[in-house]
Parts: sequence; C-alpha cells; structure tokens
Amino acid sequence: MVDFDVVELPPHDAPDVGDTAPDFTRPLVDEEYWEDASLSDLTDEGPVLLVFHTMDGAFPSTYIWNNLRDRGVPEEVQTVGVSISSPYEHKTFLAERGVDARLFSDPAADVATDYGIENDLDDMTGITEHRPAVFLLDEDREVQYRWVAAQWPDFPDYDEIVAAVSDA
Repeated sequence: MVDFDVVELPPHDAPDVGDTAPDFTRPLVDEEYWEDASLSDLTDEGPVLLVFHTMDGAFPSTYIWNNLRDRGVPEEVQTVGVSISSPYEHKTFLAERGVDARLFSDPAADVATDYGIENDLDDMTGITEHRPAVFLLDEDREVQYRWVAAQWPDFPDYDEIVAAVSDA
C-alpha cells in the first residue's frame, strides 16, 4: 500500500522536442568542487541529458539517479542535473549515489521557471522546486527527447531514455 498521496501536477510549459532549450548559468557541482558554468558550454562539447529533479535526498531524486546510474546512462552521454539543493548538498548526494554526473544548483528555481516546470512545493507560498523532467539536448540545445512529470511522484520510462541516448 502506498503511504503517500499521488498528486496531479498542473499543466506545464516545458520546451518540446525540436525547441531550443533556454540557456542558463549556475554553480555546477561534482564530488570535488563547483564553479559557475552555462548549459551552452556543456552542449558545445556534445549532447547533454538534462535531468530536473526534486531536492537532493528526496525519494524521487534518489530513485531517478539510481535508475540512470544502474542503466549506465551517465557513461553514455554527458548527464547533468538541476535542483534547488545547495552545492554542499549536491556534493554529498553525488558521493552517496555514486553517480558520474554533475549537478547545477538552482536554489531560487529560476531555471525551473525558465523551463516552465516550476512546482510549488506542497502549496507553500514562495517555496518552489523543479518538477521532475528529462531533456536530451544536442549541440545546439535543440530538444531531442523530453519527458515531464504529470503527477507526484512520477518517473520517466528509463528504456526510452536509454534508447534516446543511444540515438544521440
């Protein structure tokens, strides 16, 4: 039996396949350090799987990153996450999950707003996080694959992500 409520999320305005994903600059964190980086700097190096997730340590983010790691996705394509968590929380999360990825810190959820996937946390005024979403972007930041959560909790089809990454 599920011990939490499944909640339908409101409509979103996320970029669709064929759209150009918005660029942004935020602290990008790995297990050792962080520095400001822009999404366009990463896509200049090749395709990027951009994974929006709930705050570090929350059940949905742990589940998503464990599944991506277990399927070897971060080894196949440059994979980066975005959440409201701080750089310090990101460092701890990456070490605990053993994920070969980097995470953007977006505590004000401005990137979520730019992507049309902001989620007011438990209807608390002024508390916003990222709705779970996955975008595969090419070198021009054109969206090649998109999945956006329709409810909480909701998870992508990992086989679809693997297939999209294989085609990239």
